[in-house]
Amino acid sequence: MKTGLMSVEDARARIIEQIQAVEAEDIALSEAVGRVLAESVSSRRTQPPEAVSAMDGYAVSAKGLSAGSALTLIGEAPAGRMFEGSVVPGAAVRIFTGGVIPAGADTVVIQENTEKTGTNTIKLTQTPKHAEWVRPKGLDFTEGDVMLQAGRVLTARDVGLAAAMNVPWLVVRRRPRVAILATGDEIVRPGEPVPAGHIVSSNALALSAFVRVAGAEPQILPIARDDLADLSAKIRGAASADLVLTTGGASVGEHDLVQDALKAAGAEIDFWKIAMRPGKPLMLATLPGALNRRTTVIGLPGNPVSALVCAQIFARPALLALTGQEIGADPLKAAKLGVDLSQNGDRQDFMRATLEPDASGQLVATPFLKQDSSQFSRFAKADCLVVRPPHDPAKAAGDQIHYIDFAAGSLRF
Repeated sequence: MKTGLMSVEDARARIIEQIQAVEAEDIALSEAVGRVLAESVSSRRTQPPEAVSAMDGYAVSAKGLSAGSALTLIGEAPAGRMFEGSVVPGAAVRIFTGGVIPAGADTVVIQENTEKTGTNTIKLTQTPKHAEWVRPKGLDFTEGDVMLQAGRVLTARDVGLAAAMNVPWLVVRRRPRVAILATGDEIVRPGEPVPAGHIVSSNALALSAFVRVAGAEPQILPIARDDLADLSAKIRGAASADLVLTTGGASVGEHDLVQDALKAAGAEIDFWKIAMRPGKPLMLATLPGALNRRTTVIGLPGNPVSALVCAQIFARPALLALTGQEIGADPLKAAKLGVDLSQNGDRQDFMRATLEPDASGQLVATPFLKQDSSQFSRFAKADCLVVRPPHDPAKAAGDQIHYIDFAAGSLRF
């Protein structure tokens, strides 16, 4: 077990390297939004399967036609019903959007560029261009084209594309099961009586929401008290999950028993203590699971802000790995600093901050003056995390800084 302070980057890498993606399952396309593809998807058809009209109008052979040309109507081609004959020079077929271009025709004259001159005759008011308003066969995609790649989180647009590809079923990663265990004699569930000296537990519900937004299935376990036997039993009971998140009890106080409980449950402790603020007492362990597999345990701090910041930095990549998604660093954006900051210490700092545009439209990130990790109200008002490397020099208002945006995709706090 590593006991020194580990860098944020090394800790993330250690977590990711021990995660194996969960198995795949077949689901109906109607249930696919938000799921992660386990296998790439190829089209089962060509779209459009034939050349079709892009507008309502008349299918013609454009050669030799000009404004004033008279044409005889010989049939029609609505969407879903083809004209069986052939278009010869001087003839036209009434066609509607999506209708298949008849044999002999190569152009569509939109109806706005014609005049009706008789029951079965029209006159062109503009000279047509060859292939105008014709969607060629395979304009969108062709049979066999790989249109959706494995590892993709499926959106509503992807579902529509798969439907157009005539794919009714998809192979996706099953949703990972995440057990969430809050610890401590002092915490009670929301809505319960709160005795003197106790606090309401927010971590488990906040983490459950975080896990659900990430596409996994959370299970909130009963609160574990500061008792080694109780903790060990609850940890053993969580071993069937794909990932276990504990909160609290991972520090070095006399009542911080999570490490001992993990060891009693047969877990191997990989590391604890990270060079970051908030979230120094973060722990990684592996727990014996079912079918000769091991379950990853991430021990999160007990302070609410620390727990959720660490969830973003460490639990999020673990969830990505479980579903076979590509894992990159948290995307950092640049902004101007709104206040002066003194030199940073030896831990990477994630400062809660607001984001507002200045008079010129540039974004200004302003960290809260007080960064206490128990202040959930400040965290709820924040728009981002300003990221400062260890030993970052003092900065003045107006200097450039980098931040993780709460509104950017995967964070969605």
